[in-house]
Amino acid sequence: MFDRLELIEKRYQEIQDILSTGTVEVKLMTELLKESAGIAKTVEKYRLYKENSEELKDLKEMIELESDREMIDMAQGEIDRLEDLIEKTVEELKILLLPKDPNDDKNVVVEIKGAAGGDEGNLFAGDLFRMYSRFAETMKWKIEVLNVMEGSMGGFTSIEFMVSGDHVYSQLKYESGTHRVQRVPSTESQGRIHTSTATVLVMPEAEDLDIDVSWNDVRFDTFNSSGPGGQSVNTTKSAVRLTHIPTNTVVSCQDGKSQHENRDQAFRLLKTRVYDKFLQEQLEKEGAERQALVGRGDRSEKIRTYNYPQNRVTDHRIGLTVQRLDAIMEGRLELILEGVINEFQKRQLLGETK
Repeated sequence: MFDRLELIEKRYQEIQDILSTGTVEVKLMTELLKESAGIAKTVEKYRLYKENSEELKDLKEMIELESDREMIDMAQGEIDRLEDLIEKTVEELKILLLPKDPNDDKNVVVEIKGAAGGDEGNLFAGDLFRMYSRFAETMKWKIEVLNVMEGSMGGFTSIEFMVSGDHVYSQLKYESGTHRVQRVPSTESQGRIHTSTATVLVMPEAEDLDIDVSWNDVRFDTFNSSGPGGQSVNTTKSAVRLTHIPTNTVVSCQDGKSQHENRDQAFRLLKTRVYDKFLQEQLEKEGAERQALVGRGDRSEKIRTYNYPQNRVTDHRIGLTVQRLDAIMEGRLELILEGVINEFQKRQLLGETK
């Protein structure tokens, strides 16, 4: 581990020396800046480890030569503090050295669908969209709605949207799966608690280098846009449906201002869905253990329950319960995400040591 850290620090310093010359071509400079940013946190943490280790060594040498009891006690207290800090830093370095998911820096396309519970499931899908939107605001991410099917009583039968920003996939990739809500619906006159669900699918945005989707393999159809309940909302065929024939992947878009805009958005969606299908096939080949480590939940897997009467959110994959549902639904998703990410990183560490 420390040999790897020495090499990473050496490479980081090489990059800084090259950049400081001021004679680097723009393309190379961009590549070097990206590489530098990718290892800067690791180097900073490793240098802190070395600094604290050196201080610890000096204190232990001093304590052997010191005769003053008060000075020895003070030094021992600092030694204990440094040993705890170094131990924590080593654990952080282990996580920083874990193999990076190549998709972690990417934007994502998120699809939320109302599932079990009819209108209440659709309303909950709307609540989840609002939660992710608020979380995106706190992270300074941008949200772009790509396709919407509104529920007849509110919320969404289905909504697809792009989330753009820094390291979006690394944070949201654990959200795929079935989200269950327990609460009294607004339409319930007897005050009984109902259980409904919505499904979430998080897909890394496909880039041209990731996968090649040719228009020659795509069937292009148009139809009239529709609103809640399926009624037609215009008489021009501006809505677009694309079918990727080799994989039988179908996407639709109808919320753009023109057929051309819907066509472009649909093609972005199509590439992302084909890429996601490719990733799922890869994970299946790598086996169930690898799938668990990556944490890309199947849409049918129940991952979380939102209990409104008890103000409780439970993530079933790691057995984590947080009594802050109100804050989480207002966008404080980090209250649950931090625990989920930490647990999957621990499992990844255990998987590497087998």
